Amino acid sequence: MAVRKERGIPESLTGVLQGAVRDFPDAGKPVKTQHVSMKELTRRDEMSLAAAALRGAPWAGAAISGGAVAATSLVMGWILPGSPDLSWALCVGITMFTLVASIGSISQPQRGDHVTRQARVWSLRHPWRFALYPGLGAAVLMYPIQLIVDGEGLFGGAWDAFWGGVFVFLITGVLALAMRSRARSAIRP
Repeated sequence: MAVRKERGIPESLTGVLQGAVRDFPDAGKPVKTQHVSMKELTRRDEMSLAAAALRGAPWAGAAISGGAVAATSLVMGWILPGSPDLSWALCVGITMFTLVASIGSISQPQRGDHVTRQARVWSLRHPWRFALYPGLGAAVLMYPIQLIVDGEGLFGGAWDAFWGGVFVFLITGVLALAMRSRARSAIRP
């Protein structure tokens, strides 16, 4: 087997290598790096920012308002004609709990530590991305209620919980969009 002198490559491979160079002309050149902007976040980063923004949520107020709305809905079912619906009352309470927690967490972006303030400002600048996570949380909380208490079944419970999450997503997104101007006032030099 003859060997090319300059590189030590057998002559039988020379034709293959020449064909590869012809087919892939950029093979020997340095690879261009792809620059990723710092503004591009992964879903994991977005979830971390939304969780950081929700860290300072008024959980006690959210629990009290959610419980009050659920109790009122159940009492209204007993007072008004018809039967009271426990699953409806619980899902309305979860909706109120989630809305108060999510909107309350971003309503004062200037309060909290530096990380929480930055996460709240991000949430106000990207209201629909932020609203996705409270909506998802509400749907996850509503699913077992629809499945067990209401007896909807796997798919019926998932369908009802999905629409409850969509409702929370839309209300949270619209209210966060309305509070968007607070993001500018929260930025400190």
